[in-house]
Amino acid sequence: MFQGCGTALVTPFKTDQSLDEETLRRLIRRQIEGGIHFLVPCGTTGENPTLTRKEHLRVVEITLEEAKGKVPVLAGCGGNNTREVISLAKDLEALGADGLLVVTPYYNKPTPDGLVEHFGAVARATRLPIVVYNVPGRTGLNVDPPTLARLAQIETVIGVKEASGNISQMAHIFQLVPKDFAVLSGDDSVTLPLIALGGVG
Repeated sequence: MFQGCGTALVTPFKTDQSLDEETLRRLIRRQIEGGIHFLVPCGTTGENPTLTRKEHLRVVEITLEEAKGKVPVLAGCGGNNTREVISLAKDLEALGADGLLVVTPYYNKPTPDGLVEHFGAVARATRLPIVVYNVPGRTGLNVDPPTLARLAQIETVIGVKEASGNISQMAHIFQLVPKDFAVLSGDDSVTLPLIALGGVG
């Protein structure tokens, strides 16, 4: 479901700092008309750590309204508080999101066991497929390949958005995860090498 090119959408605001819904709708329509394969609202590019819960849900709701089933919506759903991530995951599932992009808990720097517990708890709380977002440059935490292999054993954890920038790590991932585990590039500059290794988008 989540392969090819997926746009990490910006979240446009008006000068009064309110959500610019019409601009967001135009942006989404432009992406769909341009042939994008899936949409990612409220990821890092969408400023999700600084959105209120109401704004976050509204951005995803608008994205779903405009996508209208034409392309899947992988909704950003991350944070460093497991309970809050679970609550948000439930809300996003209720809205109709097709999947969740769940970033590793930033600042806390959990252990590998802690990561497995975190993602496992989120997975138990929702039926939606989960894509792990590994972006150590922003979170201060790298998901190493052995830990990712453990996460891949969770039934609904179906892929990773890999933004470590480490080609050797990416190559190692493919040796450890199931063949149907989706590995997506989180950095434009390494997309081609990742695709050559077996990445799907």
